[in-house]
Amino acid sequence: MTADNPTTATGIGRRNFLRGAGLAVGGAAVGGIAATAAERSAKADTAPPPGGDDPNRTVAFHGTHQAGIVTPHQKSAVFAAFDLTATTKAELTELMKTLTSRARFLTSGGTPPQLGISAPPADSGVLGPVVVPGGLTITVALGASTFDSRFGLAAKKPRRLRRMDTFPNDNLDRAICDGDLLLQICADDKDTVLHALRDLARHTRGGMIPRWRVDGFVSPPRPDGTPRNLMGFKDGIANPDVTNDAEMDELVWAGVSEPAWAANGSYLVVRKIRMLVEFWDRVTLSEQERMIGRRRGTGAPLSGNVETDAPDYTDDPVGATTPLDAHIRLANPRTAATNRNRILRRAYNYDNGIDSNGNLDMGLVFVCFQQDLDRQFVTVQNRLADEPLVDYISPVGGGYFFALPGVSDSSDWFARTLLS
Repeated sequence: MTADNPTTATGIGRRNFLRGAGLAVGGAAVGGIAATAAERSAKADTAPPPGGDDPNRTVAFHGTHQAGIVTPHQKSAVFAAFDLTATTKAELTELMKTLTSRARFLTSGGTPPQLGISAPPADSGVLGPVVVPGGLTITVALGASTFDSRFGLAAKKPRRLRRMDTFPNDNLDRAICDGDLLLQICADDKDTVLHALRDLARHTRGGMIPRWRVDGFVSPPRPDGTPRNLMGFKDGIANPDVTNDAEMDELVWAGVSEPAWAANGSYLVVRKIRMLVEFWDRVTLSEQERMIGRRRGTGAPLSGNVETDAPDYTDDPVGATTPLDAHIRLANPRTAATNRNRILRRAYNYDNGIDSNGNLDMGLVFVCFQQDLDRQFVTVQNRLADEPLVDYISPVGGGYFFALPGVSDSSDWFARTLLS
């Protein structure tokens, strides 16, 4: 059955199903649904693999770049956007210093101070009397609205940073889009992530308030290899090589055209993409595979045999093997000209229970880092407009942000080069 066929094997019309689910026919690219999370880096800490086996596992907080970008996927994540209530540059500076000191402590672990019997406890106690790092990373990024007239930073705004675009197949709820500041909090276990979120919210309440939030998780490999997304396909097979400095300098880290303070930062895109899983489960396996461009069981491209095989379109000009509108073929045509459009993906699954109509509310937290928002994410997203997959997904929220340069040492702090 082709993607143009208006009915599934059960005879239920796609758009009738969507109307019954109370959703608009929204779609946008999952953004390389079968080519996502960062491969393990030789530069990553040589600690046990993520998974909660070592609660004392640490990921270095100090460095040229922030952790949580080329860091191997941890199992759990929270993406929380905030609106700033700080009103002056001095207050924003104090907020950034507070975020830095709390992140430095949480990612290294330790014993919270005793504040005396007349004061509330210094810590929530979620992790016990001693805070363990649990592979925690805290990545801080700023939205375009931070560079408005409030703090005198307009002239320093990253060149491509703006409110998130609405693409042709989107169904965005602007209440869960954008924001002044985003925290990406990742760790080996969910309680570590939630503990960090509570701690940061507690210590920064005078400077920022929550706007929206989505929690994510990475499934274990089943039966092996790359983990799967909630459409059942392996998600994270192909990505730029995070161990290759030249490739990261070309594709991920801010380029020379950006303001000087932004060096070693990166554009961050977060997209909350609902998957219409009940409808997807009514589609034949062969049609699913042709829409994605990979075998569901093995993750192999339709032109290959195992998941690590590179898709080959050289002898398939009309799409007899891999359809011309297959997701992976549109996202990355694998030509010399499109090589510079690649993005570094670090996506997570999400599950929000059920919606008001009794339909399952789950999908993908699409996350990617890149050097140039327009050259990379926006270009790829435009190539994916009206792909067959848009009948099964509905992008509903997220935003564009700029991930700050790293905190170099114990005397440094988030956004120092911007605010000094």
